[in-house]
Amino acid sequence: MTTELAYLTLVAALTGLLWIPYILNVVAVRGLLDAVGYPENPKPMAGWATRLKAAHLNAVENLVVFAALVLVAQDVDVHNGATVLACVIYFWARVVHLVAYTFRVPWVRTLSFVVGFVCQMTLAWQIINA
Repeated sequence: MTTELAYLTLVAALTGLLWIPYILNVVAVRGLLDAVGYPENPKPMAGWATRLKAAHLNAVENLVVFAALVLVAQDVDVHNGATVLACVIYFWARVVHLVAYTFRVPWVRTLSFVVGFVCQMTLAWQIINA
């Protein structure tokens, strides 16, 4: 397995796990029956859980782009230092984004998002120039 595919796996696994903490908060706040049902006036999640849910949605949206680029790069045999570095940095940028979004760290959330975007564009550039 290439480093790029390994980091795609890590990004996908992280994204796949992000729902667990905020769903546990829903159960804690609303109770199990309301958490699995459709209450008329649901109690709000904790602020951190609401932000984590938003970070999860953002991670899902960006996973689509990242995964497509990594898989295209693999298909056309584009594998170099830039693609490896872009994938490694992308993973850590997503971790930072998640933490910064959940715990309301100003500037860091936006900067980590931009870093992830630059990583995606690096992959695209490497593919286009292959």
